[in-house]
Formats: sequence, C-alpha cells, structure tokens
Amino acid sequence: MRPNRKARSVIVELYQHLSGQLHFKFLPAAALLASAALLATSKISWADEGGVPFWLSGQFGSLAATPQVPGWAIGIINYYASVSTSGNVAAARLATINKIPQNVNINLNVNLSGKSDLVFASPNYTFATPVFGGQLGVSLGVGAGPSTADLNGTLTATVGPFTATRQGEISETRGGVSDLYPGVTLRWNSGVNSWMVYGMGDIPVGTYDASHLVNFGIGHGAMAGGVGYTYFDEKTGHEFSAVTGLAYNFVNPSTNYQNGIDWYLDWGASQFLTKQLQVGLVGYFYRQLTADRGCIQTLCPFESQVIGVGPQIGYLFPVGNMQGYLNLKGYGEFDAHDRAAGYNIWLTFALSPAPPSTEKAPPSMLTKSPPRN
Repeated sequence: MRPNRKARSVIVELYQHLSGQLHFKFLPAAALLASAALLATSKISWADEGGVPFWLSGQFGSLAATPQVPGWAIGIINYYASVSTSGNVAAARLATINKIPQNVNINLNVNLSGKSDLVFASPNYTFATPVFGGQLGVSLGVGAGPSTADLNGTLTATVGPFTATRQGEISETRGGVSDLYPGVTLRWNSGVNSWMVYGMGDIPVGTYDASHLVNFGIGHGAMAGGVGYTYFDEKTGHEFSAVTGLAYNFVNPSTNYQNGIDWYLDWGASQFLTKQLQVGLVGYFYRQLTADRGCIQTLCPFESQVIGVGPQIGYLFPVGNMQGYLNLKGYGEFDAHDRAAGYNIWLTFALSPAPPSTEKAPPSMLTKSPPRN
C-alpha cells in the first residue's frame, strides 16, 4: 500500500526540519540521527524534559537544618557526574527539540552518555534579628564549567503506513554558565533538634539553546520548597538530617514542554569521631508525581525516578577568624527509569563566621607577693 499524501508530507517535513537544525558526524551507511540530549546542565540529575530537571538531588545533606552564625558565608562545590541511558529519554528530547508532530510514532534505539565537571558558588547571608522566632537566611547560587554528551544509534519514524529509518552519531563538548538559583531559609533550634523551611527558584538566564546536545540552563523558570530536620548531639557526635519538598516547573517557551511536579528526599547520617572529623552516609530519593506535558503521544506518560546512596567525610577547621568546612561525598544511582543514571561526586568547601567560643575565660593569675608599685 502506498502511503497517503498527508503521511508522506509529515515524514518529509520532519526530516527536512531535523536536517536543517542539527549537525551530525554520519556513519557510512547513514544519513541522519536526530538529537537527544543527555545534557550536562548545571542541574545534572537528568530527569524530566529529555532528562533535565530543575532539582539537583543531593544538594542537601548532613547538618542541613542546623542554626548558622549570623553574617556572610560562601559555599563552593566542585560537582562531577557521569551518567548514561537509552530509549525514551532520548526519544522524548528528540520530540520536543525538533517539534515532531504528535501523530508520528517514534522509536529511538540509541545509547546516550554524558559527563560534567562543574563548579558552583553560593554566597549567603544569615540575619541576626529573629523572624517568627527563627533564623532567616538568603542565598544566590550559580555554576559554570565544561560538559560532554555523546549519542549514537538508530531512529525510526512512522506516520500511518510510511516508515523511515536513519542511523548516526553525535558528540558535543562545550562550556557555559548556569541559571541563577535564589534561595531563602528559616531555621529554628531546640537543643539537639533543628528544623527549617526553605524556598528556591530558577531564573533562566544560563547558557541554553534547544538545538544543542549540551546545555547549562533548563530554558524555563522553576521553583521548589519544603521542610528539613536535623538531629545533632554534640556530646555523642550523632547526627542525622533529612530534607524533603516539591519542585514545580513552568512551561519551556522554546519547546512548549512542561516538566511534571517532582518530589524529592535528601538525607545524611554521620558520626563525629572528633570535634572536627565527621564520617557517614548520604542518599536521596527522587520521583515525579505528575507526568510531563508536551511530549509526543507515543512516549507519554513520561515520569522519572531514581535512588542514590554513598559515603561522606567532612572536616571542620579554623581559617583566621572564620571557620572552614570540607566535605567529600559521592552517590551511586539505581532503580532509575525515564532518566539517565550513573554516579556523582561532590567536593564542598564552605567558609563562614566562626561560632562564638563556649570556653570560659581563664582565671586571673595568682601571685605570692603583692604587685610592685
């Protein structure tokens, strides 16, 4: 049976559109493979649209809700991630980037991999004046660095009785700057127990182009909020923290795609072996509660989840009249679907005002004879 004119027209338009937007290194017997981003964005947990979420799992960990010393502080994070995936994550990215019609049946048999080595900086300020009986803090984060993504495989597109198949491979490496991430926290403390509420946002000003394989912004606004708890007994050195919340994404104006609502839980458990040295475990759960909107019909519903767990070690030390903190932690991911998964490593350096000394002043020196005039 010959394909009807409408089906043939959609396929021709699809491939003309793809070939006009993307640049490929072709395999010998191939013409085209459309792009699917295994992105390397500043938010590299790889879920939601083409594997790109707003929420970065693991950004909260041990001591998350503990009270801060008022004043200026800064956190600097070197974040390295390596992930891979195949199937629907790539196909969904292809569909949204290239505006494939909803009646096209897409099958994308590809392997995707990505690596990122980014540096984030987050200056923050903690106010001394209580707000609702708690401690108010504000912050603004940004990241930058190089990222690489590779894709290779086969694309099959079908409209009605007409089917076309293409093979190819693509690789991209580039640097860029992330979106801006404002945040606000409110903390309360009572003995060994600390609580907090927080809110975060995404201002989409980072390096982003929907036709690129590698991006550093997500191309749309987003916001998140939730609650956190920390148990920390300074006498025994026992510590446990958990932070949970929801993330909401606005529509991406470049692709008319909207990520679903995400639920997440970050946790950390540690033991202070000394007043300065800390060892323990960290982990996270991530799950989309609602499906994405704007993905091609044959791929929907598109919902992602992942679990991560790994070790951590931390060390507190004086820096002049300030306090320094180094923390190294890593997560191995499992039970993932509709997203890329692998491992990520965080090296964090934080500099903050030193806590007030709890030691008593030494007694006055005693002498055997009265002082001389």
